[in-house]
Amino acid sequence: MPRLYNEIYPSAPLLNSEGTSHISAAALMSVRYFQAEPDSMPEDVFDEHHILLNLQPIPHRVQNMRNGVLRDFTFHLHDIIVTPAGTRSGWRWFAKSNVIVITLDPKKVEKFAQSELGMLLEPNQFEDLPQFSDPDLCAAGVILRDALENDDMSSAVMFEAMSRVFLVKLLQKYGRRRPEDVALSARFTSAHYNKVLAYIRARLDQTITVDDLAAETAMSKSHFNRVFKETLGTTPMQYVMAYRIEQATRMLSEPNRSFAEISATCGFADQAHFSRSFKKVTGQTPKEFRAGNTP
Repeated sequence: MPRLYNEIYPSAPLLNSEGTSHISAAALMSVRYFQAEPDSMPEDVFDEHHILLNLQPIPHRVQNMRNGVLRDFTFHLHDIIVTPAGTRSGWRWFAKSNVIVITLDPKKVEKFAQSELGMLLEPNQFEDLPQFSDPDLCAAGVILRDALENDDMSSAVMFEAMSRVFLVKLLQKYGRRRPEDVALSARFTSAHYNKVLAYIRARLDQTITVDDLAAETAMSKSHFNRVFKETLGTTPMQYVMAYRIEQATRMLSEPNRSFAEISATCGFADQAHFSRSFKKVTGQTPKEFRAGNTP
């Protein structure tokens, strides 16, 4: 059974975002900071993507066994190694390590790419990125690490902001989009998705129908329904509802927003409809969610 990365790392993390209060972005990623004397980690398989950011200024030798293939290389400052979810990987390093390890849930990354960036990602992300150098991405990781040193609201705000910056940088530079080499009328592409997403965002406070969304993509209703579900794994109306709930969840973290305002802004018929729909998706009423997630 796959385990957590820090369960087999030879030393405990100096900093760890798991369990940190006030940080809702922890749902998108976990950030851990390690320093360890020369040692090794056994081969194992994880359900998450692992991104190692090297902060050790002195180049040092590292071995990585990945799916039965040994890589013996020199690890330089600002080098990054990505181990995709499902990869069997083991490590040995020959000098004291100084690394930030960021773990990402593949499904949450895919959802973030869709809702925040309008990107439809290919399956099996990051398989072609065993090692690369990116000082800019490492700098974002350092800010994330530093935000963990104090468990207070200002640090939480910084972590929240930089977690999104990190993901945007990572996906825009290294995320693999689905190929667009098939005629647009034959499938649901990123171009189609962006039109649908823009329409939903612009009219979130209004009634949205399948006919409206199909018209945005110049598809028939039946064809749009089919290719949308084939691509995103949900029906268009289920997606619209999920998007309304997602936006409402964000607004509930703002104490000054009333339930009536959130309900209207997110396109629910009334507060009762908002409360029923929210509880069906999250298991909590809006009031219960706000009470448990507002500092």
